[in-house]
Parts: sequence; C-alpha cells; structure tokens
Amino acid sequence: MISIARTGSGKTLGFILPAIVHTMNQVPRSGDDGPIVLVLLPTRELAQQVEAVSKEYCAAMNLGLTCCFGGASKGPQASELKRGVVVCIATPGRLLDFLESGTTNMKRCSYLVLDEADRMLDMGFEPQIRKIVGQIRPDRQTLMFSATWPKDVQALAADFQLDPVFLNVGSLELSANHNIEQNIEVVDEFNKQSRLFQLLDHIMKQAECKTIIFTDTKRKADELTREMRILRKPALCIHGDKSQIERDRVLLEFREGKTPILVATDVAARGLDVTDIKFVINYDYPNNSEDYVHRIGRTARREQKGTAYTFFTPKNAPKAKDLIKVLEEAKQVVPEKLLELTGSSSSRFSSRGSRGYSGGGSGGGTNHGYDDAKVGADPPKRTRYDENTTPGQVSTGFGSAGFGPK
Repeated sequence: MISIARTGSGKTLGFILPAIVHTMNQVPRSGDDGPIVLVLLPTRELAQQVEAVSKEYCAAMNLGLTCCFGGASKGPQASELKRGVVVCIATPGRLLDFLESGTTNMKRCSYLVLDEADRMLDMGFEPQIRKIVGQIRPDRQTLMFSATWPKDVQALAADFQLDPVFLNVGSLELSANHNIEQNIEVVDEFNKQSRLFQLLDHIMKQAECKTIIFTDTKRKADELTREMRILRKPALCIHGDKSQIERDRVLLEFREGKTPILVATDVAARGLDVTDIKFVINYDYPNNSEDYVHRIGRTARREQKGTAYTFFTPKNAPKAKDLIKVLEEAKQVVPEKLLELTGSSSSRFSSRGSRGYSGGGSGGGTNHGYDDAKVGADPPKRTRYDENTTPGQVSTGFGSAGFGPK
C-alpha cells in the first residue's frame, strides 16, 4: 500500500493496528528469529514518538516491542533485539548496524512500514533502506507513507511494491496544511533580527504562544538563542551538535511549555511532534518548497489551527515561484513583493477577485499595533484572493489574521 498524506495527520495507528492483526496470523517466533514487523523512520524523535503510540497496544497483545535509533547506547537496544521482539521501530542507520553485526535478522519480517519515505530520501537514507529491504522476504506486506509524491519516492515504491493499493488524502501536488495561516514577509537580511524580536514580543503576549523558529545553520541557531536570552526571551536551541541527553532535555522543556520558544535547524526538527505548537517562524527560508511545507507542518497538528511566518529575502528569489504555488493552492495571501521577485504582478489574480484584509508589510495578518516604522521597513501592498470575494482594501502590517490563530 502507498499512502500520501500530509505531515501531522495522525497515521501511526493506521499502520500499527493492522500490524498487530498481521502478527496474530503468523507462526510464532522461535530461536533467533528477528522481528515480524519492521517500521523504518527518518529520525530518532519520530521513532520514539511512534514507539510511544504503539507501546500500549503491543503490550495489550503481549507483543515484544523495541525502538532502535542512533545517538543512544547500542547496548540496551541490542539486548532487547537478542531477547526477541515481534515489533521493531528503527531508524535506517542504527538498524543496519545491528543487521551487519548479526545482532538481529530480517528472515521473519513479513510486515514492512516505510514512514515519512520522502524525508528518509531527503536525508540520504536510500542506500541503507535498500540494504535493509534486500534482507526481507519478497512475500512481505509493504506499506509506504509519504507527505509528498516526488519521482524518487515513486521509484522507490516501484522497486519495493507490486501492484500496490494507492491511498491519497488531499492533493498529490505539493500542498500545505490548510489549517495553517501562512504569512510571508519580503525583508532585507539585515532587518530580519529586529523583525523577529518584534514579532516575538507580540506572540509572547498570546495565551498560547509555543513557537518554533527555523534557521539554516547551527551557528545562527546558537546566536539567535543567545541574543534572545540576553533580552530575557524564554528560548532554547536544538541542532545536530547537541548530545542526545541535551536534545531530550530541551524537547521536554519545550513540550511542557517551560520554555515556549525553540530555535532549530531542519535536521534537528524533522520528526518533531509537539501537538500544541501555535507558531512557526522561518527565520531563514529553506532550500526548497518541500522543506517549507514540512517546516510549517510543525503547527496545526491533529486538525488544530496554526500560524506560520516566513522571512523571504531577495537572495531567495529563485524559490519564489514554487512558494507562490504553495500559497495559491492553500488560498493564502501572495505578497506583491513576492510577485515582483518573479517578474509577476497582482494583476494575474484580477479574474479571481481579492479578499479585503487589514494589515500589510509583505505578508498576511491583522495589524495588532505592529509599527513598521520602528524597524525601517517600507511595506508593500499585497493581494489576497479567493473565488468568492470582491476587491478589498490594502493597508500595512504583518497580515490578515494577526499574530495568532483566529
């Protein structure tokens, strides 16, 4: 089976419950048999989250469960595998280490799940995945889950599956969660930090203010966190150079709301599943629109509402067209300045009409006393549009629904 569904749509029970039913129809394990069910995921955080969801159900059916991931001691994980488990949840690198060392084997595996397949390929795990799958019996049942359907994922599916059932939730085109309000501001690089701090001042006044900020480098994540803490903003940082112990501590504080601002790089945040994140801020625009969709997907989990803010600089201009497609698909504000970076103008939307809004700058949202003059910006006009509305006013500010969800 192939399932295309957006990040945060709650797929875990969709493959774990059938996996449990599958094991009930198999010959019991014996001797040094490896697991019957294998779930592969891109990150340790995501693996731990799937384990947490699955544990109660597996325990109720008396099924041994283990979770194998890098960044933690191999000893306890190896011991559990050697004792024998029915369900193994793992990241590709750590599992391949155990297979190559003879700690476990795949000769009994008949139910394979590849979760977040597009993310695993983006992170360069294809060679490890192919080596692992090459050790699994060909008559297995294979389930592949992905938020997007690019050609490399299609190729992987064609190699691993025969005449699969295709289950698609939403569009096959790249699309963002429609429960997220997307606000784009075209801004010069040197204005980003002052914009960020001004935005955070307002967000921190909200009743629900849990926020994740994305940067493109570990160094910048550290620098921003340091500046925020000097200004007494409650921020912590997570990236690939942090130890597993420190990552766990930071994530626990963030989940519990003790520190409501988390600064992160892409790699560190992949698989992060905190259900009550209300705001995502792209301090640096990501490498591509797929990463943009995954980033903002950290908010509006489990059908909740969320708000994303993105700083888009002139150097990001080559990525503007793809971003506009994502905004159009979700019927979001398309800033005039973003159109200018592509050589387009708001006239392209005139046949659709525009929705009135209060606010401005270069993105959507309501102006909550957000004074553009304080940060030296010259906010452009924008056009909001949909199929059923009439031309509305254009003014200045951050955008249509403000600094928080409606």
